Amino acid sequence: MSVDHDPTTPRPTGGIDWAGDNHAIAIVGPDGEQLDRSTVTHTAAGLTRLCQRLHRGGVTEVAIERGDGPVIDALLEAGFTVFVIPPIQVKNLRGRYGSAGNKDDRFDAYVLADTLRTDRRRLRPLTLDSPATVTLRATCRARNDLVGHRVALANQLRAHLQICYPAAVGLFADIDSRVTLRFLRRFPDQHRADWLSPKRLAAWLAGIGYCGRTDPAVLHTRLTSAPRGLTGADGEARAQITLTLITALEAITTQITALEDHIEEQLALHPDAAIFTSLPRAGRVRAARLLAEIGDARGRFPTPQSLTCLAGVAPSTHQSGKVKIVSFRWAADKQLRDAVCDFAGDSRRASLWATQLYTRARARGHDHPHAVRILARAWLHVIWKCWQSNTPYDPTRHGAAQALTQHQQAVA
Repeated sequence: MSVDHDPTTPRPTGGIDWAGDNHAIAIVGPDGEQLDRSTVTHTAAGLTRLCQRLHRGGVTEVAIERGDGPVIDALLEAGFTVFVIPPIQVKNLRGRYGSAGNKDDRFDAYVLADTLRTDRRRLRPLTLDSPATVTLRATCRARNDLVGHRVALANQLRAHLQICYPAAVGLFADIDSRVTLRFLRRFPDQHRADWLSPKRLAAWLAGIGYCGRTDPAVLHTRLTSAPRGLTGADGEARAQITLTLITALEAITTQITALEDHIEEQLALHPDAAIFTSLPRAGRVRAARLLAEIGDARGRFPTPQSLTCLAGVAPSTHQSGKVKIVSFRWAADKQLRDAVCDFAGDSRRASLWATQLYTRARARGHDHPHAVRILARAWLHVIWKCWQSNTPYDPTRHGAAQALTQHQQAVA
């Protein structure tokens, strides 16, 4: 359903405060007078009434705090132009209408509608990514959440073993590695580990196909030189906890692997896959995450600066009189920042240009996270250019990288 109107004629604007069970609606006239205020339920019938109420009020443009979900789908299907005003901006905008700072859903709906009326020229209509990108983003974020759970479980297992079975903590490189989990399932407590000799440990490692470079005799020395763990009834009880945590870790790892398979399949079918997989050390999952968080709605980022600011890798400047403060940008898309910084931090292992940028930032006294953000900002300018022109990254066409390579060759 489309809404036809004369674009030169001022029209009422709508604001919607999204909530879990009910949504507050406000309609503000061209003169700023509130024409309607109501609430609808978060049901199919409620969303239909929401759109009908906005149509009856002559609204064609609606402001809301978030840009996804059933409410957005209903508004776009009904032909409304949607503008997203983030919650942190709404919080600051309340000061326009009073100093109390009280939070009220119906008042926030009015603030959204009136801000759209007064600041329309400063707002950009919502541009949606393709369904393929939206699906890829959901899969990547689900995997990222599971990785966080796996890290938490691994930390819990490590803390548990440090109390009841210290020898198992530093035996292999990672507490959640495949060989560590198999060792703990076979030898979950100190009593069972006491059975091992260098020869028996070597035989067990050979049986599971252990390909580590550490000699079994060295591993056995680590076992015997560590503080002894609990034995007896207490040791048996703690062993059951160990096995439970191992089972949970193995289950999460299996599901992460399954999601990674889906991510690779979705990435292979995406039109923009070649752009992001061409980046150094991007791989498949990291490239998919970058693509998913940046998206494919190119009109959303008309300049590289708009992308770097949303990603939170451009500093925030506060200036008053003679005082100028450049600080960390807290207001950012944290998922995008995490994806970009994860890529940038590893790219320096494969790109001389990235290595030099990072090294220079560290030499200026910046800590590792700050140096990575500086590198991420530089990479986003490169990525934006490739993204806008639908061109895969080619280091031979990257002017700064080529200039550095030529300089290095001349010095050599």
